[in-house]
Amino acid sequence: MHDLPDSRRPRLSSSQHLRHDADKRALAQSRVADLATLGPGASILMIESLRSALDDALQLIGELIDPT
Repeated sequence: MHDLPDSRRPRLSSSQHLRHDADKRALAQSRVADLATLGPGASILMIESLRSALDDALQLIGELIDPT
């Protein structure tokens, strides 16, 4: 799955691991949701949760690319 050897993979801090796990949970929850049964309010909440998770994931990638 990973192309880089362990020695070259970026190491996540404990807070970055927590953020990554939270982003994965948001995605997993959206995958199991029955979109046809969600009302407008629940749909908006799901979209906002996914937007937030995506924003955080991009920030996390940025931190790994340029850790300054």
